[in-house]
Amino acid sequence: MTKEPHTPAPDLEQLVADADRGGRNVRGVAGATLAAGALIWSVFQLWYASPLPFSLNWGIFNDTEARALHLGIAMFLGYLAYPASKRSARDRMPWYDWALALMAAFCGSYLYLFYNELAGRPGQPTTMDVATAVIGLALLLEVTRRALGLPMTVLGLVFVAYALAGPWLPDVLAHRGASLERLMSHMWLTTEGVYGVALGVSVSYIFIFVLLGSMLDRCGAGNYMMQVSFALLGHLRGGPAKVAVVSSAVNGLVSASSVANVVTGGIFTIPLMKKAGYGGVRAGAIETASSVNGQIMPPVMGAAAFLMIEYVGIPYTDIIRHAILPAAISYIALFYIVHLEALKLGIQPMMASGPVRTPLQKLAGWGMGISGTLVVMGAVYYIGTGIQAVAGAAATWVLLAVLAALYLWLLRIAARHPDLPQDIDINHPVRPQPWPTVRAGLYFLIPIGILVWCLSVEELSAGLSAFWAAMAMLFQMVTQRPLIAWFRKQPAGPAWRQGWRDAIGGLEEGARNMIGIAIACGTAGLIVGAITLTGLGLRMTAFVELVSMGNVLLMLIFTAVVCLILGLGMPTTANYILMATLMAPVVVELGAQNGLVIPLIAVHMFVFYYGIMADITPPVGLATFAAAAISGEDPIKTGIQGATYAARTAILPFMFVFNPMLLLIDVSYGWELALVVAGATLASLTFAAATMRWFRTRCTLLEVGVLLLVTFMLFRPDWFMDHFAPRHESRPASELQAIAAALPDNGRLTVVLRGINLEGDDLTKTVAVALPELSPGAETPGAGTPEAGRKRLAEAGLTLMSLGDQTQIGGLRFGSRAQRAGWEQGWDVLEVKMPNPQRWSDFWVYVPALLLLAGMWMRQGRRDGGAPAGRLRTDPA
Repeated sequence: MTKEPHTPAPDLEQLVADADRGGRNVRGVAGATLAAGALIWSVFQLWYASPLPFSLNWGIFNDTEARALHLGIAMFLGYLAYPASKRSARDRMPWYDWALALMAAFCGSYLYLFYNELAGRPGQPTTMDVATAVIGLALLLEVTRRALGLPMTVLGLVFVAYALAGPWLPDVLAHRGASLERLMSHMWLTTEGVYGVALGVSVSYIFIFVLLGSMLDRCGAGNYMMQVSFALLGHLRGGPAKVAVVSSAVNGLVSASSVANVVTGGIFTIPLMKKAGYGGVRAGAIETASSVNGQIMPPVMGAAAFLMIEYVGIPYTDIIRHAILPAAISYIALFYIVHLEALKLGIQPMMASGPVRTPLQKLAGWGMGISGTLVVMGAVYYIGTGIQAVAGAAATWVLLAVLAALYLWLLRIAARHPDLPQDIDINHPVRPQPWPTVRAGLYFLIPIGILVWCLSVEELSAGLSAFWAAMAMLFQMVTQRPLIAWFRKQPAGPAWRQGWRDAIGGLEEGARNMIGIAIACGTAGLIVGAITLTGLGLRMTAFVELVSMGNVLLMLIFTAVVCLILGLGMPTTANYILMATLMAPVVVELGAQNGLVIPLIAVHMFVFYYGIMADITPPVGLATFAAAAISGEDPIKTGIQGATYAARTAILPFMFVFNPMLLLIDVSYGWELALVVAGATLASLTFAAATMRWFRTRCTLLEVGVLLLVTFMLFRPDWFMDHFAPRHESRPASELQAIAAALPDNGRLTVVLRGINLEGDDLTKTVAVALPELSPGAETPGAGTPEAGRKRLAEAGLTLMSLGDQTQIGGLRFGSRAQRAGWEQGWDVLEVKMPNPQRWSDFWVYVPALLLLAGMWMRQGRRDGGAPAGRLRTDPA
């Protein structure tokens, strides 16, 4: 029998290239120009992210200059990397693409090239300015068509036309309109349009994280994670599917490309799943669902996650904290789904698991592994902080020396054993030994550890943290092969050359993977600029309120549907930017008017989740098409099956909008955290069982209903307790400062406001803000005093005015926590809402939920004699 290929087929490689880095593959001058441009872009971004410009006081770029260079290079590379159409030749560069690339580079960088001249005449564009903006806008839309597809281009054109045609539109959409000069100035010569927040986030955060992920994949970290997953799980029932889930989750730590994740892992796991008995459709759907969820897995999430830093106004470490539980339980549920599928299909393990172990031995093995991991993590933390405390100013150099020694030690361990295989034998799979496989690549975890350390312990910015991790990764790419060769007493010359080739290739691939994202951010900025110029956002609020009739649930369903529709033709990043601009403020505002405090991060996560769902859902989910190409099945059937598996992810946004504890908001450490995590995990498993109609054995419709009820009780225990006791008790507004002083650090202050909005409507709404801890200092007032409350409110962005029993929001700092949370200057505070001390804990609802689940387990056991009634499969092929 012929051995199946272990490398992606040419059409799969082309699919990944078209989706992520441009499908053109040219040599000669064109190829060298494309490679050099990508390399220069990566070096520029590393320089911009580093502290060196400020240390040397040279090469400092302000935000606007950096955004202009970023877009100029992206457009230049876009015309070189993306052919004009699918029928265009991939192996040569036509003359007109050279001309378009040079024009695009000039127009995109115009703000940088003529920064001083433009700063000297704000709002007074010359003919040259307007002509450059018109040409630049047209070139941006054309490169958007090439890189992202026609729907995104058409959407950009629609918003430009809307900005120009305002006076001639129906009354419901009409606005003042904008002249060509004003529109071009707004879009191309300021930071309100194309060069807005989205492009700024692309410059500051997204590029450096994408570069880090590309380098990790280039140096072999992706293969290492696949091999470790196969060693740990390949011998289990339905092992290949479980390998797909876990390897995609671990790959999601460093990569955020759905299509690339499907292809790199799917070429092994999909054929193995078919061989195990899952069938082609299920195999492709499992790989798709696993890979797409890589975008929600911290610490390196999808590009849209970094946009939340600016849109929500919180550090990236907080975004990781809010994202970690939903991402984890989503993968746990998918792992359970593939296990249930194995039970239903009667799938048996494909390979021997080694010596037979008792359940107690298995538990002890996992316990030792998990506890050992926790001990190592704790040792790293305490050693690092201990060195900082003892070494003082020299701590950085001491830590670098310790890190270098650790790196050499791990490389020496790896050098004593054979290199990991670069593929998995699909026809005759053999399970690798777990511990030798794990120790063979532990050094790959050093850059990830540096990233996590800088983010969580040093509390550096996301961009600077990723910079240090990327520099460590570059050093590792250059040195790992020569050092391993030296430890093995082999010639190091070829290894040095390969190391430098890997490093340069990683820099080039990272830049090419960024072309489409940067262009998407620029075009999304064009759409956002049209919204801010025309006031469309206010009309959207009225429209959504009309459609949803003020019902928050209907409003969320409407938002989810729009996200999925936009995702048919837009990448996740652009989808998120548009929906976050149009819908997120609307959901928060209408929720507040209905007395429901919806954290802004919850709405942005909602939009983010439904944006990535478009990579699965038919008819155009790219990740689904990649999986179907590997499995040889119909992509529509694969997409439908994948959407079924993705249902466990689809319900999570609705749950955490109404129960923010799932995002670890207002959750204290200890028992409360443990109960939230345990309840959410069990809820995700019961929902998975309900969607599969299989628990201990096949479920009746009544049992499916019980599982769904248990799921709701575990996800939303607060809904049940609301029927027995109110969540809050009212306190007079005059006590607001005293209450603010008594709240714990980052405790939420909830109040009811009344005032008149911009349309002249008299409204009442409920808002909340987390009050920060008082900064230490000589003038810090005593804890619990009204003065302490006033200062805490001021640090959150609030200034109060009191007259007798009346309290009013006297001042609201722009960009503050309170301003982003929907507080309104000049509005009256009607009451303060405090947690009801007479209300029982919401976690008591877990007790009847667990009793229902236990009763159903026992009932299914009595009905079927305790044996799963799976359909046994006799032929393993």
